Amino acid sequence: MERFAALLDALALTPSRNAKLALLADYLHETPDPDRGWALAALTDGLDFPAVKASLIRSLMAERVDPVLWTLSREYVGDTAETASLLWPEPFGERLAAPTVAEVVATLHATTRTTAPTILADLLDRLDVNGRYALLKLATGAMRIGISARLAKVAFAQAFTVSVEDVEEYWHGQSPPYAPLFDWAANGAPPPRTDLLPLFRPFMLAHPLEAESLDLSQYAAEWKWDGIRVQIVHVAGETRVYSRSGDDISATFPEVTAALTTPCVLDGELLVRGAHQGGETGGAASFNALQQRLGRKIVSKAMLAEAPAFVRLYDLLIEDGEDLREWAWEQRRTRLEALVPRLDATRFDISQVIPAKDFDDLAEIRSRARDEAIEGVMLKRRDSPYVAGRRTGLWYKWKRDPLLIDCVLMYAQRGSGKRSSFYSDFTFGCWNGDPDAGAELLPVGKAYFGFTDEELKFLDRHVRQHTVGKFGPVRETDKSLVFEVAFDSVHTSKRHKSGVAMRFPRISRIRTRQARARGGPARYAESPDRRLNR
Repeated sequence: MERFAALLDALALTPSRNAKLALLADYLHETPDPDRGWALAALTDGLDFPAVKASLIRSLMAERVDPVLWTLSREYVGDTAETASLLWPEPFGERLAAPTVAEVVATLHATTRTTAPTILADLLDRLDVNGRYALLKLATGAMRIGISARLAKVAFAQAFTVSVEDVEEYWHGQSPPYAPLFDWAANGAPPPRTDLLPLFRPFMLAHPLEAESLDLSQYAAEWKWDGIRVQIVHVAGETRVYSRSGDDISATFPEVTAALTTPCVLDGELLVRGAHQGGETGGAASFNALQQRLGRKIVSKAMLAEAPAFVRLYDLLIEDGEDLREWAWEQRRTRLEALVPRLDATRFDISQVIPAKDFDDLAEIRSRARDEAIEGVMLKRRDSPYVAGRRTGLWYKWKRDPLLIDCVLMYAQRGSGKRSSFYSDFTFGCWNGDPDAGAELLPVGKAYFGFTDEELKFLDRHVRQHTVGKFGPVRETDKSLVFEVAFDSVHTSKRHKSGVAMRFPRISRIRTRQARARGGPARYAESPDRRLNR
């Protein structure tokens, strides 16, 4: 556990991506099984201990530390695990030997909500400050040290000098502590088989389009539909539906899972039919309709009838056991067009190529696209193979221009990780009429990005100086600061008093001069920092 604790400490203090890769690669190469496998799972959210939650840590601390001291310390530090690791009292007598990562995982897996307080306390007593921090982070799954699943796979490849594409291919279908994966990479054993189970294959992704023009003789254009990117796999009589992150969402969309009986691996956009059925969109409703079904473990018959799901297909990766990913996009497209008529037409259709004469014509077509189900345009090089991740020059996404509106800052909350000392999560609203006539300022969204480090300091200072109320960790501010907010669309929402919510809101600009907010007047804070007026 000490080695894992030292790794977490080093990763948290290392901003460089390459340095993080080197630290993680060294750990994976030098640490024996199964500790390195369990550590890798912890870093990539592959572990879950239902009996251990942040509330358990707080209750343990309440029994051992003055509550005022805990509250003040937690407020100052900004992280529950770090505060607890620092304040945990040292045990009487000699400390027992520190547990291994494998021992910690086995112990936490076996615990229940009844036994968790005693077991977690015993483990904490066996560790020093760094070890306690690592234990609590592992137990609660709140690492937040800048290690994504992709970065972990790159580090794995670097540790054992194997291809990251192969790591991506073999990763899915393996469970912690990934013994066959390590045996292949470290010991030269045969790689895990991927052809016998309906496993996830890494998606090919696109770069944002920055060029002013592309030669459409080399690229094909398709609509970028506003659903969720999915992969549908049918192998050995079994079908699975995976999200872009590789999560199995088959149970949430049983009608799609049941509809595919042809051995293949398909890439497409999961959509639902609804209010916008027919016409140019081909029956695709807005993302808001789809969102009502996301994350549900049980889907009612009423929901299946009101918002039936279907997949608009983009690509064909494997058919009848034949891997097509090395083929050119045009060749895969031909195979996909031949396959689609054999599929259930109520659950699968194909994303049509946009018939544009040249790039200027495409730009004109894109500018007219304001359908709720369209997010933009995809440009795919006609000779591109299907490769994992983003490869420059192959695929581009050209999203439609965002909508803009001025909103008033209402509430702020401190962030996490590097932002734990700053108010960086902002709730903003719009007036539902004329404020002078008694209109209300109602929340319409929340954003925590879109600003620079300098702007973050300004915003944090503004929140602290203009707080008019406190509700737990939330601060209410006076209505003196206005954001220009960029967003993709607006949908109805029962979670907001306004009845609406923005999709993908981000702060486009901080308004620091007198102006009028859309929907009603608001007073804006003056700032001497002219860099805020972007």
